[in-house]
Amino acid sequence: MLPAHLRTLARVDGEVKLDVEGPATQRAVLDALEARYPMLRGTIRDQVTHQRRAFLRFFACEEDLSHESPDAPLPEAVATRRRAPCWSSAPWRAARSRGHFG
Repeated sequence: MLPAHLRTLARVDGEVKLDVEGPATQRAVLDALEARYPMLRGTIRDQVTHQRRAFLRFFACEEDLSHESPDAPLPEAVATRRRAPCWSSAPWRAARSRGHFG
């Protein structure tokens, strides 16, 4: 799930589904996201350093992976299509309520 302001910018409603080639990592997901929605380039990561902006968090399977390496593998449930997706908007809301979104 993207935060509401990024969904508006990308002109999408609800969940965004991406096909990621190679190992599923934060970097691969963000590369695929920016390739599919070029209007998001520079909003999630710095365009020069490619580091995720600190005010955006990265959750998978209700776990905050924001401080993990961008090249660390994501949980298996995220990486496979056979299982139900485990991305959740609940951590985004919880993080926002704790002031993690600036």
